[in-house]
Amino acid sequence: MNKPGITTDIFFRLEKGEHKGKDVVFFNASKTDQIQSRIRQIPHVTWSASKSKWYVNSEHLDLSIIFNLFKDIVRVDIDTIKTTKPVVIGKKNLSKAAQVLTGKSKAYLTKYTDWLHHNRYSTSTIKTYSDSLHDFLLYLEPKDASQATDDDLIDYINKRVFEHELSASLQNQVVSAVKLFYRDIVKAPLDVEQIRRPRREHRLPNVLSKEEIKKILNAQRNVKHRTMLSLIYACGLRRSELLRLKPGDVDSTRGLLKIYQGKGKKDRVVPISGKIIDMLRDYYKLYKPKTWLFEGQYAGEQYSENSLRNILIQALEKAKINKHVTLHWLRHSYATHLLESGTDLRYIQELLGHKSSKTTEIYTHVTTQSLQNIRSPFDDL
Repeated sequence: MNKPGITTDIFFRLEKGEHKGKDVVFFNASKTDQIQSRIRQIPHVTWSASKSKWYVNSEHLDLSIIFNLFKDIVRVDIDTIKTTKPVVIGKKNLSKAAQVLTGKSKAYLTKYTDWLHHNRYSTSTIKTYSDSLHDFLLYLEPKDASQATDDDLIDYINKRVFEHELSASLQNQVVSAVKLFYRDIVKAPLDVEQIRRPRREHRLPNVLSKEEIKKILNAQRNVKHRTMLSLIYACGLRRSELLRLKPGDVDSTRGLLKIYQGKGKKDRVVPISGKIIDMLRDYYKLYKPKTWLFEGQYAGEQYSENSLRNILIQALEKAKINKHVTLHWLRHSYATHLLESGTDLRYIQELLGHKSSKTTEIYTHVTTQSLQNIRSPFDDL
C-alpha cells in the first residue's frame, strides 16, 4: 500500500555507474518540477550533460538524506544499487572500494602524490592525477610500473576509455597523469614523448541572458547570499576565487578587487562597480566577517562550496528558471555580456585570468548581438 501523499505515476530510482573515471550513482527520475527541485538539494549532486542525468560520486551518497527529501512524494527505489556489478576491465575490478594497490604500485602512487604536493599542484589537480594514475597502476598489476611499455598504455586507454565510452577530457587527464609520472618519477620503456593526447572537444560555454541573471540575483532576499552570487557575476569570479576572498581584497577607494592565486597560481586585479561596493558595505555591517570575506556558520570558518551551490539552486527555484545552471554559468555570462557591450577581447582575457587568448576566444562563438543582425536570405523570397 502506498503511503498517503505518495503517487505511483512518478518515480525516483538510483543506479550505479561510472562517469568521468569515477564510481557514481545516477538518479533516474521523473522530470516533474517537484522531483527535480528536491534532487538539486542533495549534497554534492552534479548534472551530467552527456548522460542527461543527475549524479553523485559513490563516496558522497547519503541515503538517509535522500530518503528524508523524498519521503512525502515518491518511493526511492534502491534495488539496482544493491545488485549492480562494479565496472570490470579484463579480469580487473576497477571499483576503488574493492581494489587497493599493493607492493611497489602503492609506493609509486605515494611517491607521485608527494611529488605533486611538493611542487604545489592544486588540490583538485592532485586528486585528479592521483586517481588517474591509481587506475593505470591497478590495470598494470602484477607488472611493475617500471616495465610498462607504450602498448600497455594504448591497451589501457582502449579498454578503459573507449569501451566504456568515457570522455576525451578524461582520456586527456589520464595521459597528463601518466606522462608526468614517467617523466619525473619512474623511468620505463614507455616513451612519454610518443604519448598522444586526444583531439579536444570544443563545447560552447553556457550563457544566461541579462534578464535571467537579474531574476536569479533578485530571487535571493538574504543579503549575504545575494551578495555572493552578485559578486561572481559582477567580477567574473570562479567559485574557488570567491570563497578565498578576504575583506582586505576589496579596494573600495580605487574600485578594484584583488584576486590572489587564482587558477594557474596567478594573481589578478579586476574592476568592481560602485553598486557592488555598496552591496558589500551593507553586507559587512550585518555580518562583520573576520578572516574570509564570506564565512560559514562560525567566525573564521571558510564558506563551503556545497553551501554556495545550494544558494544558486534556491535562487533558480525562486526565479522559476528550469535550466541546469551552475555557478560557472555566471562567469560565462559575465564574459559574454562584456563582449556584447564592446569590450576588447584582450581586456576580457585579463579580467578572467586566462593564460591563453584562445580560451577567451570561445566567447565570440556565443555572443548573439552580431548574429541577430544577420538577415536570412529566406526573408527576401
